[in-house]
Parts: sequence; structure tokens; C-alpha cells
Amino acid sequence: MTARANRGIRHVSLVKMCVGIDTVPQLIEVQKRRLAERRRLKQPAELYHRTRQVPKRAGEVVAGGSLYWVIKGFVRVRQHIVRIDILEPPVDLKRCALVLAPELVRTELQARRPFQGWRYLEGRDAPADLPEGADAGDELPPELAGELRDLGLL
Repeated sequence: MTARANRGIRHVSLVKMCVGIDTVPQLIEVQKRRLAERRRLKQPAELYHRTRQVPKRAGEVVAGGSLYWVIKGFVRVRQHIVRIDILEPPVDLKRCALVLAPELVRTELQARRPFQGWRYLEGRDAPADLPEGADAGDELPPELAGELRDLGLL
């Protein structure tokens, strides 16, 4: 995956640990429930993830970046970041909401050690999207699936 230009601005993505989630299907279900709850409360049906820090490179993030989710030690899926909303006091001090597109795009597995918060992810370092209908390797142990993918067998 290479960096794309959008109005002359290169994009950059974010990578974040998906705490409390064990599988991509579980993430899908949690997000469906959150959207349903927002609709029930007559709030905008948008997915968002609050974060403590506003990205200094926010312009590059919204120029085509995604949030890459790390699940059980591997980047497995991404969501396009639609926009970044700054949360004003008294809601939150120096925090923002990453507003996410509802579509989850499976990616090749990419190992990640645990970290806190989020990190920037340059386009050249991001795992490639899996082709539609490709086996995501979710049924295999992650380490084995990663090794098989590296060998070109998945």
C-alpha cells in the first residue's frame, strides 16, 4: 500500500490496540450494537473512537487515512477515518473523537507488540488490504497464519 495524495496532502494512518476484542467478528458486533444504541437515542449514527491526544498530523490523517486495529497481537482490519472532532471542555480536555466509516476492511496480518495510545502509520508501512473473499487466517493461530502468509501460502 503506498501513500496517496489528496489535494496535495499525503495521508497517514493511525494504528491502535483494540482492547477487549478477540476477533474481527466480535469487533463488528460491538460496533453494530453501538450504532443501534446511537440510533435508539436519536443521536447521529456514527462510529467514533475517543482518544486522549489530538493528532498533530490531523490534516494528513483525514486526507485518506485509516485506523488500523491491532487484535490479539496483529493488525487485522482497518476503518477509514472520516473526520476528527475536537471535544471541547467540559466534555473532554485535549481529547478528540476519530469518526470512523462503518466498513471494516480486512488486512494482511501484521504483528504488533503491545503499546498504549495510538501510533502514526505511514502508507508504505501499512499492511495491504486482503482481496474480497480472501481467507483472513482468523481460524489459524495468529503466529502460524502470519508465517504462512509470509511464505505466500495464505
